[in-house]
Amino acid sequence: MSVIRPFAALRPSSSNADRVSAVPYDVVNAEEARALAAGNPLSFLHVSRAEIDLPPETDPYSDAVYAKALENFTALRRAAPLVVEDAPAVYFYRLKMGSHFQTGLAACYSVDEYDTGLIKKHEKTRKDKEDDRTRHIITLRAQTGPVFLTYRHSAAVDAVADTVTAGAPLFDFASADQVRHTIWKVTGAELDAVVRAFADLPCLYIADGHHRAASAGRTRTHLAGSSPAGAAGEAGWMLAVAFPDNQTQILPYNRVVKDLAGRTPESFLAELKTRVTVTDGAPTPGGKGEAAMYLGGRWHALRLQAAAGAADVGSTLDVSLLQDQVLSPLLGVGDPRTDKRIDFVGGIRGTAELERLVNSGKAAVAFSLFPVGVDDLMRIADAGEIMPPKSTWFEPKLRDGLLSHLL
Repeated sequence: MSVIRPFAALRPSSSNADRVSAVPYDVVNAEEARALAAGNPLSFLHVSRAEIDLPPETDPYSDAVYAKALENFTALRRAAPLVVEDAPAVYFYRLKMGSHFQTGLAACYSVDEYDTGLIKKHEKTRKDKEDDRTRHIITLRAQTGPVFLTYRHSAAVDAVADTVTAGAPLFDFASADQVRHTIWKVTGAELDAVVRAFADLPCLYIADGHHRAASAGRTRTHLAGSSPAGAAGEAGWMLAVAFPDNQTQILPYNRVVKDLAGRTPESFLAELKTRVTVTDGAPTPGGKGEAAMYLGGRWHALRLQAAAGAADVGSTLDVSLLQDQVLSPLLGVGDPRTDKRIDFVGGIRGTAELERLVNSGKAAVAFSLFPVGVDDLMRIADAGEIMPPKSTWFEPKLRDGLLSHLL
């Protein structure tokens, strides 16, 4: 079963929700965050990326940054203002980008279920990133960025969502990137019904936000040592939004490599053709088992072939095949997590960004991939496997600051 818990959200008013809301802390660097928050003192980036209000040379993990985050959070609660709901509730949160929309449930989800594997993972986490968000949560005594979950779709959940979203929303606005964010509060009979519907789900899956989830677990452990009541109460729950798998959208996570390991474009292409099938192609792959490559001002199609009888699901993904058949043997990219010669470009930036990077000389070659399916993610998580690094780019993104969970 999947246990969900209503919570008394800290939130902005409907009139200023668009100004408070901000992109997730980890999809922008400090310079981009500073530019996005410029001229908007209510932007939640002043809380989630507080280093933007300190000198540019400030270490983002320094004591000063967490102290500034608390100072800014306290000030924002007064200035916005942010209010705490009178009673616990859950919320349906709809994201609409172009013709695509998805409706998820914002609620508190069990840290126990995360620890025991009922909320399934597919990604390794880094200690420095866990340390950062754990300290951020403990300093603010609040979870301000939701974990993005998915689940195998449920007719019972859909029925409650249809009823609730037919009513008036709490928030409804379009962000600067033209994604529409609409949130409905769920109370009364509908709240009881959606809690029961989630209880019938066998498990949940982390789609995006592994570091937030791990940090919620570490926060509970920390508070248990200093305040058992805190660990038994709000700290035993993490803020998340769960979307059905048939609405969740994954875009490709593309690759660029800075050099050709000493080869010319012509010699690299010739050697590549001895390893994989290469033809003229389009910027976007036609399906699984194909990648598009931009080299020397032209797009090529690469046919990637999985080995028969592969031992694990992850090794058959296109990102793995590209790594094993091209990036590692020809370009010397051994570990994409640590190699400074490779960079990753979210699919939302489009293939024009790949062309720009190569044409400008910032990269020597670019690879456009076919997106991983949600079913692949679930099969890997069910098998207890780990996805290859930078495999999935979920879009549209949830916004920070709209619903926070106080500990």
